[in-house]
Amino acid sequence: MAAQWEDVLREEALVREAALLAVDTALLAGVLMRTAEEPNASEVVNYAPFTLLPSAVPNALFEQAYAVQQDFNLLVDAISQNKEFLERTLASTIKVDDFTARLFRIYTQVLEEGLAQSVFLGINRSDYMFDCGADGTQALKQIEINTIAASFGGLTSRTPDVHRQVLKMLGKAEEASRLLPNNPSQGLALGIAKAWELYGSQSAVVMFLVEDVQRNIFDQRCIENELWSRNIRVIRKRFRDVFEKGSLDDARRLYIDGQEVAVVYYREGYVPQNYDPQNWEARLLLERSRAAKCPDIATQLAGTKKVQQELTRPGILETLLPGRAASVARIRATFTGLYSLDLGEEGDKVAARAIAAPDNFVLKPQREGGGNNLYGEELRHVLEKIKDSPERTSYILMDKIKPQPSKNYLLRSHSPLKVSECISELGIFGVYVRQGKEMVMNESAGHLLRTKAIEHADGGVAAGVAVLDTPFLV
Repeated sequence: MAAQWEDVLREEALVREAALLAVDTALLAGVLMRTAEEPNASEVVNYAPFTLLPSAVPNALFEQAYAVQQDFNLLVDAISQNKEFLERTLASTIKVDDFTARLFRIYTQVLEEGLAQSVFLGINRSDYMFDCGADGTQALKQIEINTIAASFGGLTSRTPDVHRQVLKMLGKAEEASRLLPNNPSQGLALGIAKAWELYGSQSAVVMFLVEDVQRNIFDQRCIENELWSRNIRVIRKRFRDVFEKGSLDDARRLYIDGQEVAVVYYREGYVPQNYDPQNWEARLLLERSRAAKCPDIATQLAGTKKVQQELTRPGILETLLPGRAASVARIRATFTGLYSLDLGEEGDKVAARAIAAPDNFVLKPQREGGGNNLYGEELRHVLEKIKDSPERTSYILMDKIKPQPSKNYLLRSHSPLKVSECISELGIFGVYVRQGKEMVMNESAGHLLRTKAIEHADGGVAAGVAVLDTPFLV
């Protein structure tokens, strides 16, 4: 697999020519981001970083990732409805992790008041790497599942056309024809549209809840345009706007600027930095409303790392998905080793193992958005510092997945063109809509391949480490 494009990689002049074509094609196709210098202005934009060549992905593992996505949709939804499971699982975490604790307080407050929301929309992305065993066989292993603001469904809808053009220019028309179509933005919009329809008000709007800094706006616009094409009105607001202009009527319908909101689609709200006291107030207002939240706060909690670790314990999946033995088997096949650092003998042993062999593990806090995990000596240093403290329960430990590297060029503006040893991460988008207790939609909605140089341990595209890619199935 590592030698997929070896003939091309040897031809420096050809690579330079292909890179020029690739960048122009990406700009033409709309694979765009705003610049770091002007993150809220679209007058000057640049291409989002991407690979020159599509990366080889084992066909069997790609199909396995798609086959399990509807199972993961069901699992996330089941967790979000199971108060007892969430309370028990997050009990130790909320004592030491203030961010998770604040989310949990809103969750319990809304439940005590009684849910006004009857339509539930989930958009998640399950991320995997291909673990290479000692004998060279590869296995699909889940890194995490993102249940809030899972991004790049828009831009990755446009990258296959870029890679097709590059391969044709390199004299590889047959390989170009094998690249799969991929349109997550359409699939995600279908889920939002279904939730909007079930809400039952033609005049209501979909609200994208967005960050103050919006470099990745074109990724969101892809989904937005799909909704406009269905004559569904979209507004873009920040937490601050909700705090200043949002209100609920007696039926807990949400209004902002006089417009009724049917669906709130979060593209922010997943890290502590997204919140100040006013933003927490705004979040509570949104959660108390009748609008379909994507995600509602229970679903955001279902995506925490502590929940991910708890799911690997014997019997837990069977309890959450009763009577679904095949789903349980498919989900469990993707798990790697995940370990609790709760205080007690089990947690002590786990911490000691990681301190003794830090290169075999990843230390993960309860955070989304990339760039938060700890590896190697840094992992050892942090664990030694907190090994006897309750603070360690805000982390989980995971076996380090070890993929087989391959060579590629990572195209970034103002960066030299050089070949890199790379590893890839495959994400599958899932969309589901539930009305009351009835699952109305449960789909996989496309994929995202991100690739990074092996010297970078952690971080995604938005974090500036990984780049967009297209799978070439082998």
